[in-house]
Amino acid sequence: MRLARLFGGVWLVFTSCCESTTACLRLCCVRAVCLKSVFKVRASSSMKRGKKTEEAATAEGENDTGSAPAKKGKSAKEPEAPILYDDPPDKMTSKDGREANTKITSWNVDGLRAWVKKNGLDWVREENPDVLCLQETKCAEKDLPANITSMPEYPHKYWASSNEKGGYSGVAMLCKTEPLNVTYGIGKEEHDKEGRVITAEFPNFYLVTTYVPNSSKGLVRLDYRKTWDEDFKMYLSELDIQKPVVLCGDLNVAHQEIDLKNPKGNKKNAGFTPEEREGFSQLLEAGFVDSFRELYPEQTHAYTFWTYMMNSRAKNVGWRLDYFLLSSSLVPGLCDSKIRNKAMGSDHCPITLHIAV
Repeated sequence: MRLARLFGGVWLVFTSCCESTTACLRLCCVRAVCLKSVFKVRASSSMKRGKKTEEAATAEGENDTGSAPAKKGKSAKEPEAPILYDDPPDKMTSKDGREANTKITSWNVDGLRAWVKKNGLDWVREENPDVLCLQETKCAEKDLPANITSMPEYPHKYWASSNEKGGYSGVAMLCKTEPLNVTYGIGKEEHDKEGRVITAEFPNFYLVTTYVPNSSKGLVRLDYRKTWDEDFKMYLSELDIQKPVVLCGDLNVAHQEIDLKNPKGNKKNAGFTPEEREGFSQLLEAGFVDSFRELYPEQTHAYTFWTYMMNSRAKNVGWRLDYFLLSSSLVPGLCDSKIRNKAMGSDHCPITLHIAV
């Protein structure tokens, strides 16, 4: 007895047991037919895949030596070349025609002892200012390096440091000419204990150097910073009644969006909060002038601070945190306000003021 059925496109033939020998042969033939069909399907698929591979290789192209082509990857985005600020030649004449007769340099050294080891004093000697103001010295007077305490170029040296924390805050002022008077702090113990202000009186002006408190990570000191800003403004205004004021130092705020690389991402971070920027604006409204913006109102990419992380300085991803502010009566004698961004040795660069007083 024979039965036939179509299964998967292949006719399968079955025989009865009485035809055992013939049945076995026929079953083998059927299996052969099935295997042949399978091989045809697999061979067809392999040929199709081979064709696709060949077409892909042709599309990607091979190198001149005929070797297999490299895998085609995603096209890498070319990094943007950093835009650097080029400090222009110094201007030595004021708008009213006077020659500069006073040169002041300010620098947040981020640790005086480390800065001295990085040859910061070599740069100072080359710059040769009449007065050198330093911030964030992080050094008690008893621990000052002999290299700086013995500098003959600056026989008059003044130091302020934190009373409570070693290696914290601190400012200094080194003068070629002895001031008429020198004071420390602003007359309020809650601020003065951190060693943040030195004021020197000269015949024609007051020079104030300061390291303004940072609002800190998470803005944990923002309320204190707001109190500082108000008290410090009052202190400067009282001095300004007596004599014009030159204020220099790390003010720990980028005033406008033009003053930092990434303003949108930093509006809730210390140094660019609305409160800190408003505090700076209040200083300007009180009659003080940002000397750099007075001369270079539209200058972009001019920064004085770069974090050590992410190669920020080489990329010029920075902030302008260091300033010379002047009483408005001194502005006619302003010659130049410099950002010495090529000077190394700290996460800040020095700034220099040329003025006729």
